[in-house]
Amino acid sequence: MKKAILLSKAHRIVNHGPVVLVTSQVEGENPNIIAVAWVTPVSQSPPLVAISIAEEHYSHRLISLSGEFVVNVPCSTMAREVMTCGKVSGRDVDKFKEACLTPVPAEEVLPPLIKECIGHLECRVKQQVKAGDHTLFIGEVVKAWAEENLFNELWNVDIKGGEALHHLGGNNFAISREKVIVRE
Repeated sequence: MKKAILLSKAHRIVNHGPVVLVTSQVEGENPNIIAVAWVTPVSQSPPLVAISIAEEHYSHRLISLSGEFVVNVPCSTMAREVMTCGKVSGRDVDKFKEACLTPVPAEEVLPPLIKECIGHLECRVKQQVKAGDHTLFIGEVVKAWAEENLFNELWNVDIKGGEALHHLGGNNFAISREKVIVRE
């Protein structure tokens, strides 16, 4: 038996992670971090990824002005840091200090990588699409990084530290721990 879901929660049916930490920065200002659960690849050639951010967020301004962002993939032990980055505004606090995270210079864009994360996509905005109360930032991936022991063309989720952190809503997360291989 199925039950009706509130439309305001309908996105949670299909979006349960992975949650990412997106860094942004404008020249002359401190970098910022926002926790984002609405992220998806949209093209392989060229490599494009889309993130969805509400207009009132500080990161929205930074990405709109700079045209750059970095998608950082946190490991499963970083739920507390993800929550910190999702609950406070970069207008008011330095989220790197608040969440005890370390900025590392990126190679192709101004916003930094987050050292503690296990993967990174350096992106340049190719398109912005207004989508209701959010903006869809479509970025071309110009450099990609991953922890070598945790990624070999796909995540090794069955290795300690390689588990993805999935946001279920509110303070709730899940962790992927097992790879399922379908044999024909």
